[in-house]
Amino acid sequence: QVQLVESGGGSVQSGGSLRLSCTAYGYTYSIHYMGWFRQAPGKEREGVAVIDSAGSTSYADSVKGRFAISQDNAKNTLYLQMNSLKPEDTAMYYCAAKFEWWSSLSPDEYKYWGQGTQVTVSS
Repeated sequence: QVQLVESGGGSVQSGGSLRLSCTAYGYTYSIHYMGWFRQAPGKEREGVAVIDSAGSTSYADSVKGRFAISQDNAKNTLYLQMNSLKPEDTAMYYCAAKFEWWSSLSPDEYKYWGQGTQVTVSS
């Protein structure tokens, strides 16, 4: 019903920046919230930032002031601008989407997922 494709990951040094992109295909009219999640080896998947179709956003405390989520509705594309990257930000980053109208940073709330893009931050 919905497919998500991420891009933009890579390897950077501490303090560097990356911009992730996620494009949605299919029945995108049904999507009300999209978000970025990440999972490091040995850790549970966690919410990073979410945004609704009108542009309202929520962020995890660990990334507030450093990351910014945005979207281009005409292109069905989601972005995550990551600045001041730290080694603890190293993880596989996933784009996700859901149909419900309430905001959530919980991965369990999201139905559709991309394949992920790796972000590695060296010290």
